[in-house]
Amino acid sequence: MNTLKQVMSALEAKGDPRRIGAYANHGAPTDRLFGVSVADMKVIAKRIKGRQELAYELYDTGHGDAQYLAGMVADGALMSKTLLDRWARTASWQMVSEYTVPWVATESEHALSRAHKWIAAKKEAVATSGWNTWAGHVAVTPDDDLDLDGIEAALEEIEEGIDDAPNRVRYTMNGFVIAVGAYVRPLSKRAKATARRLGAVHVEMGGTSCKVPLATQAITKVESMGRVGKKRKTIKC
Repeated sequence: MNTLKQVMSALEAKGDPRRIGAYANHGAPTDRLFGVSVADMKVIAKRIKGRQELAYELYDTGHGDAQYLAGMVADGALMSKTLLDRWARTASWQMVSEYTVPWVATESEHALSRAHKWIAAKKEAVATSGWNTWAGHVAVTPDDDLDLDGIEAALEEIEEGIDDAPNRVRYTMNGFVIAVGAYVRPLSKRAKATARRLGAVHVEMGGTSCKVPLATQAITKVESMGRVGKKRKTIKC
C-alpha cells in the first residue's frame, strides 16, 4: 500500500453505510465519508506507519475517513506552524477537529502556541482544536514545564465564559477542566473546584445518546485510582 489511491481504496473497502448516518449526527460530511471503523483504520495505519508525505496527502483530500487516518499516521513533531494551522482550518468534521488535529499538535513543539491561537479563533471547530490541544499538552508535559499560572487563568476563563461559548467549545472546555484535574497535580484541586462550579455542562449532541462527562466525577475517578498527575506518552488512541 504505497499510494494515496491504494489507501483510499482500502478505506472504501472497509466502509459501512450504516456508520455514515451515525457519523452525520456528529457533523461528518456524508458526501466525503465511507464510514470506516476506528479498528479498521488502525490496521491500515500500521501498514503505512512512517509515511509522513502520504499522511499529508490523505489529509488534503478533505475526506472524513482519510483525515482521521492521517492523524494516526502523521508525526506532529515534523509539522510546521503553518501546516498545523492549515489542518485546523480544514478539518472536515468534529472527530477531526477535536481529535486528529490535537493529536498531531500535541506532538509538536508548537503545541502551546497553536492552542492559544486556535482558542481565540472565531470558527467553532478551530477553537475546539485549541482547547483539546491544550488539554493534550497538559496530559503529556511534566508539571515543572507547564505554565501553571496560565492554566489557572484558563480555568477562571472557563468558569466565567462557558455558558456563552459555542456548543462544541463548551464540550472541549469541560474536557480541559477534566484534563487539568487528572494530569496536573499542583492544580488538581483547583480544577475540581472549577468542575463543581460548572456542574452539568449542557451540549447539544446532535440527537445522539452521547453524554457530556461530569467533570467532578471524572476527576474523582482518577483520584480514586491514585493516578492524578500520571502523564501520558501520547494522546493518540
